[in-house]
Amino acid sequence: MLNSKTEALGIIFPNSYDAMVPDLVSERLMASIPFASRYRMCDFILSSMVHSGIDNISIIVRKNYHSLLDHLGAGREWDLVRKNGGLNIVPPFAQKQVKVFEGRIEALESLRGYLLKQPQKYVIMTDANIAINFDFNELLDAHIKSGADVTMMYRKQEIPKAFIRQSRDRMDLYYALGMNGDRVSKIYINPTEEGEMNFSMNIYVVEREFLIHMIDDAYVHGHTYFVRDLLDKQIDRLDIRGFCYDGYVVNIHDTQSYFEENMRLLQEENLNALFSPNQIYTKIRDDNPTRYINGSKAKNVMVADGCVIEGEVENSVLFRGVHVGKGAKVKNCVLMQDTVVEDNASVEYVITDKNVRVTEGKSLTGNESYQVYVSKGQVV
Repeated sequence: MLNSKTEALGIIFPNSYDAMVPDLVSERLMASIPFASRYRMCDFILSSMVHSGIDNISIIVRKNYHSLLDHLGAGREWDLVRKNGGLNIVPPFAQKQVKVFEGRIEALESLRGYLLKQPQKYVIMTDANIAINFDFNELLDAHIKSGADVTMMYRKQEIPKAFIRQSRDRMDLYYALGMNGDRVSKIYINPTEEGEMNFSMNIYVVEREFLIHMIDDAYVHGHTYFVRDLLDKQIDRLDIRGFCYDGYVVNIHDTQSYFEENMRLLQEENLNALFSPNQIYTKIRDDNPTRYINGSKAKNVMVADGCVIEGEVENSVLFRGVHVGKGAKVKNCVLMQDTVVEDNASVEYVITDKNVRVTEGKSLTGNESYQVYVSKGQVV
């Protein structure tokens, strides 16, 4: 791992967009959703920050965070066990002033005392519904060079349809940016237009002392959301710049996108793009290597350690400890940790959560646009 230090601390919001993937977060949060055979979504942001020399990282959780605590522990796998800095997980009510927050302004205000004591000059904030392999020093250098008050990271793409189709009574906020050169001239809140836009990745860099000043002022006025209530209302007063990211990115915004993003990694160019140039760290589980029993068949698969394959597996992502029985067929599936597909069972276009058992001879079939989801611990 890198030992060089960056003059920035990281803050991760792990519950962002939980409401858009209700099945996947019934017992966890967005940051701890299993992804890419042996990882969790938070592993990618954490690993990128560590490789960028950021060794002071806070994760502000709201609910369903026990799985995240179990996965991250003290942060040893990410070299974040430190006397000063390191990994700081902040659950609600951990301190008197820390409460269940609604938006980033409330969350950051509850961390005011912590932020005042930190030595780093800059703060990098991000959600955990994205997976990238990125050197955050590129973003930080661009911010410093421009002299901006805030720099927002964005990507040129169409707005994912899942955002546009959200229920109006429980809508998560998303943003697109109007750009004048590298300066953000307008922030579009929940746009519905078709075609390529400057879609915000919800990654921001700002000077720490300036952030505290902004949050104090916004909190006093009863504001809740960092972009909608703070940046957008002061866009003519603040120098807000954009940083365009054109690398590989995973964006989880519904169950369909979760399935599709896992399937994309079966293509070698996508796998290489996400897992290079730097290694992605995750919690170690001391399993045996995967065993392929005589007579088994595997084609175009991503299989973690600890699996036992006796049947046929094709175009699928298998997490740790999955067992595919003799005569069983698995095709176009994402099977999470310790799933068992018993002898002569058949699953196609299926997503199973952890510890699912598909009993002998059973058949589950979805399709490319609608996958069958089996929740944690269920027996089919």
